[in-house]
Amino acid sequence: MVVRRRRICSMLFTRFLLVMDLMLKPSMLSWCRKDPEAAIVWFWKAINAGDKVDSALKDMAVVMKQLDRAEEAIEAVKSFRGRCSKQAQESLDNVLIDLYKKCGKVEEQIEMIKRKLRSIYQGEAFNGKPTKTARSHGKKFQVSVKQETSRLLGNLGWAYMQKTNFIAAEVVYKKAQMVDPDANKACNLAICLIKQARYDEAHSTLLDVTQGRVPGSGDAKARSRAEKLLMEVSSREGPDELMDLMGFNLDDDFVKGLEKLMDEWGPSRSKRLPIFEEISSF
Repeated sequence: MVVRRRRICSMLFTRFLLVMDLMLKPSMLSWCRKDPEAAIVWFWKAINAGDKVDSALKDMAVVMKQLDRAEEAIEAVKSFRGRCSKQAQESLDNVLIDLYKKCGKVEEQIEMIKRKLRSIYQGEAFNGKPTKTARSHGKKFQVSVKQETSRLLGNLGWAYMQKTNFIAAEVVYKKAQMVDPDANKACNLAICLIKQARYDEAHSTLLDVTQGRVPGSGDAKARSRAEKLLMEVSSREGPDELMDLMGFNLDDDFVKGLEKLMDEWGPSRSKRLPIFEEISSF
């Protein structure tokens, strides 16, 4: 009888904590905005006490990033992610990608993104499920494997652009557009083509946006960006200076893995884009 009462009390207390947690989240967010330094101290205490380490570590890293303490946040995530659940590892990877981007650590960012893409085409992402629940600004929404793949490819393309590897970025953006096209990535692809003095291709890519043939073309910012790039293309007369592309590499296994995944999503087509043959000598 006593054991049964204890179990009931434990269940009731757990439910109470869950309710309190839901009630406190809005006030916690408000507190983080008003006194982020104090919030970081609180997060550290929670992590060291083993109290909701998953959320405490992620939230602390986000607050640190906002305070320009991204380097410290990277070390914290690397040091304490071992205390987090298996389910939290994917979101911690995403946090690290954002932190690497903030710090300008492009090589680390590229390696992390490629690792996440490998986990997708090996069937390890989302715990083998086709979708996962994500959060943004306090709202929940469903993300598909296709959407996640396209998002990661977009991030990878942007990282290659920061290294001025515009051929690599072009390859990646074209893959992203095959998976889940959007106007913003189309504009980035056009920039890669412009940097290679391939103005006709860039012009055609941008027209797809301005004429509404790409998802997201209705967005005013995307359309305005495409129009400005079209003006830049029309003003170009001579070729750009040749870029130093030495050291460029997209490893073949990585490319094959992505193509295998895409073959499962769509109708059969050419196994390799011509661009992969072009880069094989680099």
